[in-house]
Amino acid sequence: MSRPGELSGRAGRRTELDPVVYRFGSALALREGPGKDKVDDNGGPLGSPVSPLGPRVSAAANTSSSSSSSGSAPGKPPAPASGETSPTAAADRSRGSKPGHRRSSSSPLNFSDRNGGSGGGSSSANSPLTNVLPAGNICPSGKITGMVPRTTARSDVLGSGTGNYGHGSIVRGGVLRADAGTGSLVDPSARRSTASADPQLVTKAGNEQYKRGNYVEALRFYDKAVAMCPDNAACRSNRAAALMGLGRLGEAVRECEEAARLDPANGRVHLRLACLYLRLGQIENARLHIFSTGNQPDPVELQKLQTVERHLGKCREARKIGDWKSALREADAAIVAGADSSPLLIAMKSEALLRLHQIDEADSALSSSPKFEMLCAPYLNTKFFGMHPEAYVYIVRAQVDVALGRFENAIEVAEKAKCMDSRSIEVAMILNNVKSVVKARIQGNELFKSGHFAEAITAYGEGLKSDPSNPVLLCNRAACRSKLGQWEKSLEDCNQALRIQPSYIKALLRRADSNAKLERWAESVQDYEVLSKELPHDPEVAEALFHAQVALKMSRGEKISNMKFGGEVEEVTSLEQFQAATCFPSASVICFMAASNQKCSEITPFVNSLCAQYPSANFLKVDVDKSPTVAKAENVRVLPTFKIYKSGTRMKEMICPSQQVLEYSVRHYSL
Repeated sequence: MSRPGELSGRAGRRTELDPVVYRFGSALALREGPGKDKVDDNGGPLGSPVSPLGPRVSAAANTSSSSSSSGSAPGKPPAPASGETSPTAAADRSRGSKPGHRRSSSSPLNFSDRNGGSGGGSSSANSPLTNVLPAGNICPSGKITGMVPRTTARSDVLGSGTGNYGHGSIVRGGVLRADAGTGSLVDPSARRSTASADPQLVTKAGNEQYKRGNYVEALRFYDKAVAMCPDNAACRSNRAAALMGLGRLGEAVRECEEAARLDPANGRVHLRLACLYLRLGQIENARLHIFSTGNQPDPVELQKLQTVERHLGKCREARKIGDWKSALREADAAIVAGADSSPLLIAMKSEALLRLHQIDEADSALSSSPKFEMLCAPYLNTKFFGMHPEAYVYIVRAQVDVALGRFENAIEVAEKAKCMDSRSIEVAMILNNVKSVVKARIQGNELFKSGHFAEAITAYGEGLKSDPSNPVLLCNRAACRSKLGQWEKSLEDCNQALRIQPSYIKALLRRADSNAKLERWAESVQDYEVLSKELPHDPEVAEALFHAQVALKMSRGEKISNMKFGGEVEEVTSLEQFQAATCFPSASVICFMAASNQKCSEITPFVNSLCAQYPSANFLKVDVDKSPTVAKAENVRVLPTFKIYKSGTRMKEMICPSQQVLEYSVRHYSL
């Protein structure tokens, strides 16, 4: 059985609100705060509305509010007069209401007196009956009848639930208004909670913002509540909930730790800490707080903990034997199971991607990892793979940076790892490898610049002994071998570098050049076309692509007359000029357009870019307003229309094509 003014709920349940306790004189007024993740009623489901009721009121406050009733027992409505069956009937008779106009409910009505009613309990009223009941009766039809003037000039409004007033109390003064966010009727004084010195109003305003998902605003209110009551565990727990909503988990942990210090028996604080530590991948700390209160642990959180622990154990085993595919799979599974903000698991995922030669993905994964500087000190008191946790993250970062050619940063973070864990053999080994790669790269570059290509090959080879899969050293060695005419070996190094890092532009350039030197024109054109998309404004790439396309056509026995590099879109003004252009052996792309047509104006810049990107094709345009004879001969009726001719034969016609369709067709017929 709940006490008066107290919502029922199982103690320690994670969906309950944190009661925020404030002392005012001899009475305690309790206020609600958010649950573990969301604002909820005491014992209600997550996400349910926050009641403005205080969970309980002290006996002193309850007695004082009840004793103001004259001749009534505390907590009971006034007894009906003789011959009347209920307070409603008495009120109807006192107002002279007509027969048949009765209230829709005959249950007793509970009101608080003007001095403050019990927090949600019942109390007698000493005001006249005309002020106790609404001035009018609610009929079954829903209409309000029997309206009579009030005998007092003071207005009555529903209380906000603050102070000693309960939900639905009648208080003096003010105007009843609807809240813009929820549509519920609220006291306008609640809108001034930001400037209020009452911790209860501030906390209540924070709860409302939290419930709506406005965590920044909720945090602002909770910050003020903590400043007012710094030693209140519930205030700090509420602040931690808002920080969790903002993703600031490290700060949330520190706030919860302080709340647990202030109130060691607060089960909700420990459950929130367990949830936080689980998200950070700290299994032992999470287990400690789940079982800290001695009560039955939350089954959902316990199952999540066990699942994360199982995947983490498999991840360790896979790393030991070098099974990087399994390590990646288990790390992902642990993250999905609940450890979604663990820097160590994200670093483990990044290391597995690096070993699987997915460098860009490894770098992206590390970039999404939370920074250790934002985490709490307890996180750093454990070992991960036999290393200091932060040192492990640093050595993974160093290896990714070396693979991407960020050598200075790699040295810096590897040195940090050594400072964090000077006893770790693995940290020392990776630091030495990073230094060897950086040294080899510097020596090789100096030898390359001085023209000593054979010696540079040896220097790069020494670095590859420490890191056989370093794409930078492989690409640099390929450049040296290309200078020495070792085209096949250059191709081998480029292919290996591109297998590790497919987006490596330098390796792609050198492979295209090596293929051209070996007269493998199809492969060379393919690489240069990729490069022309990555470097659309590079004139050297465009020219190399043109020459490779010409050579490819010659190798196929095709005629290459009238092919020139760097051509612009040529305008056709006569039917004879048009017929001559369509007879070229290479592809002729003809655009029928009009200067006044909007669609033509929109696609013209793209046609110009295609002209530069595919120099082996002839690009022409026909203005139908200036050359209507050509348009009529080709039966062009819709603009823009594109036609591709080759050796006098029309290969394709496109009416208002998309950019993707147009480029695909140009590429297809220009080869």
